[in-house]
Amino acid sequence: MSSTPLPPRSPAETDFPIDRAEAEHVTRREFAKFLCLLSGGMAVGSGWVAVKDKIFPPFTFEGERFVCNVEDVVFGATHPFTIQGSRTPFILIRLNDGSFRAYEQKCTHLACAVYYSPDKNKIECPCHHGYFDANDGKVLAGPPPRPLPHLEVSVRDGKVFVREPERKERT
Repeated sequence: MSSTPLPPRSPAETDFPIDRAEAEHVTRREFAKFLCLLSGGMAVGSGWVAVKDKIFPPFTFEGERFVCNVEDVVFGATHPFTIQGSRTPFILIRLNDGSFRAYEQKCTHLACAVYYSPDKNKIECPCHHGYFDANDGKVLAGPPPRPLPHLEVSVRDGKVFVREPERKERT
């Protein structure tokens, strides 16, 4: 048997030993600390979600806003837009019957981007297969808890305008 010396341990092997029993053993105290930190983090996160709307109220706007010309959106197509002063994405949908609808482009489940499917006349969320009615934004299937927030649409002189819905009907 030759007595060649082994190479020295690398810094990673020195910092994270794999042959020591202590490296594999987690004490009850360490596990309890981990659970307390995890629970505390989740409580802080839940508290932030609960008070976020009170601290940062949702964006609202007064009056009507121009979106596009009628001829810019063909039957069964959509037109993405944002309202000046807001970063919330909206989609303007021209239904197959020629009427227009405007919805927030974020699913009410986990804020995934939704898209319009003209052949089904549904708004679909590809993340978790949520479906909304394109006529009124109500949930048809899947995990979304609420209808899509919408804007009222009016057409005048070949131009499409949107405005905030009345408070009592706002979703």
